[in-house]
Amino acid sequence: MYISIYRMKKVFNLFDFSQKVNFRTEVLAGLTVAMTMIPESLSFAILAGFPPLMGLYAAFIAGLVTAIFGGRPGMISGGAGATVIVLIALMKSHGLEYVFAAVVLAGVLQILVGVFKLGKFIRLVPQPVMFGFVNGLAVIIFISQLEQFKVVVNGNKEWLTGTPFLIMAGLVILTIAIIIFLPKITKALPASLVAIIVVFALVFFFGIETKTVRDIASISGGFPPFHIPNVALNFEMLKVIFPYALIMASVGLTEGLLTLTLVDEITETKGNGNRECIAQGSSNILNGFFFGMGGCPMIAQTLVNLSAGSRARLSGIIAALTILIIILFGAPVIERLPMAALVGVMFMVAIGTFEWASFRIINKMPKHDIFVGVLVAVITILLHNLALAVLIGVVISALVFAWESAKRIRAKKYIDERGVKHYEIYGPLFFASTTAFLEKFDVYNDPVEVIIDFKESKITDMSAIDAVNKITEKYARLNKKVHLQHLSSDCKALLKNADQIIDVNILEDPTYKIVID
Repeated sequence: MYISIYRMKKVFNLFDFSQKVNFRTEVLAGLTVAMTMIPESLSFAILAGFPPLMGLYAAFIAGLVTAIFGGRPGMISGGAGATVIVLIALMKSHGLEYVFAAVVLAGVLQILVGVFKLGKFIRLVPQPVMFGFVNGLAVIIFISQLEQFKVVVNGNKEWLTGTPFLIMAGLVILTIAIIIFLPKITKALPASLVAIIVVFALVFFFGIETKTVRDIASISGGFPPFHIPNVALNFEMLKVIFPYALIMASVGLTEGLLTLTLVDEITETKGNGNRECIAQGSSNILNGFFFGMGGCPMIAQTLVNLSAGSRARLSGIIAALTILIIILFGAPVIERLPMAALVGVMFMVAIGTFEWASFRIINKMPKHDIFVGVLVAVITILLHNLALAVLIGVVISALVFAWESAKRIRAKKYIDERGVKHYEIYGPLFFASTTAFLEKFDVYNDPVEVIIDFKESKITDMSAIDAVNKITEKYARLNKKVHLQHLSSDCKALLKNADQIIDVNILEDPTYKIVID
């Protein structure tokens, strides 16, 4: 009996039912998320040249697996454009079977990242990079919705004009108005879901001609079929898919961990990055074997979920199951949803995603932080490559930090009553500050004994050790002795490991007791 109760508690903890859950809010939020995921998943699948149902299968599989096992409640995963774009070239060059194999391999790589607890490296992403990433993503979400104002004419996409355009624009404005003003009247229902239902009813009962989900693709189908990728299991195949799998895994984890960080800030709670990596990888492995195009956490749908009031895992589960039910039974109804309603919802998501606070604090930020934020946003918008944008932002931020830290190195100099020259070093000694460090010493005019005091400094890397070695060699060639004083334990360890490079005396304390190397 005790074991059964214990197992039940573990199940409840898995779904986060140990905390108070508003089932009504979670169910409604899940339904709203499902409505916004369907057109986006279909669009990305068609963009990549995949069968349309691959996008919905990815939304169902990724959504369900990560909702149950992911790093935190509230996050929504599906067939995201960020990961699908990576696979377009592979689809064109080698076909669908290689795509499935690459998705499986990407999942394996993501699981390895989680198992070896490498998800913590998301902490290295500075706030300006986060601002740029989020703002760029908001612009992408907004611009991508403008495609729905186009129709295909003789194989070419052309903007809607005249009455069709006015109808589409009017329905979008109505959707936005409902989302803005309904919460001021009541918060009993998610405003986004109410807006979708109202616009759908208006179009249905009044027979308004406008663009619907059916105009994108058919969403009717069966349960995701099990399918082993039909590729040769050899090194040549691995050489083809590995670069795509690696990039897809990196992009997915980057977007996923950044989404997790964003949700942490919104909800003021803490997620588990490594658990999210494992869940995301598992969902991609299943995608590869069940006809899905793979995916990752989706910031837009996550924000829809949070704005609808969800704070638990149940909404993600409901969203995934809703998509499956729609595929199996509800396609005829969902295909009649007006795209204007979904566009209006996504417009509001884009507005909510944008970090408007970044404008208020821009005059208080250092110039290099402003540059990094703008650069990341521009790369995100122009290339649609979130991982590359974040990587460039992190690298530039790191270089700026190194440059600023390098300028802090300085030395206080004096000669004591025994005629010993002291150099008290301030600031970190590392690869960027070694040149300035070496310029502090007057080797030829210094007395025969010199003490370099690191009480307010620290030797941090091999470049720093090499700099110390160079300065001691200069003194040694003039038969002058150098002592190092006030080294931290980790600095001593570095020097001990490099004892073939540097040979100096290390003083333990100001009494000048000599420690034999």
